[in-house]
Amino acid sequence: MADDKQISDVARVCHDANRAWQIASGDPAVSPSWDESPEWQRVSAIQGVRKALEGATPEQLHQDWCDFKTSDGWVYGPVKDEAAKTHPCLMSYRDLPPEQRRKDALFAAIVAALTSEESHDG
Repeated sequence: MADDKQISDVARVCHDANRAWQIASGDPAVSPSWDESPEWQRVSAIQGVRKALEGATPEQLHQDWCDFKTSDGWVYGPVKDEAAKTHPCLMSYRDLPPEQRRKDALFAAIVAALTSEESHDG
């Protein structure tokens, strides 16, 4: 199992890949870079890595993310608004647009790629 430093490093890569995906897909509310992101956003990514390491599917990762957000007072809203704590992805996985489902699959794939034994063989 990965240690806290490794998990944080993988979370950074996942966060930055998610950010790149947001830019590429024309997301109107692109997340800040890892170093500029708020603590809660980094904690969410680290929690996602831990869940992925436990074998969570993309659908389960999305549900865990929804649970994380709603426990912090976030609700569904048509636009992402940190001040109002609204997010358009706070819905069931099956109702997400395909590009949002692919983002969860990308997250899981990055965790798998960076934590597999083969990735450490040099």
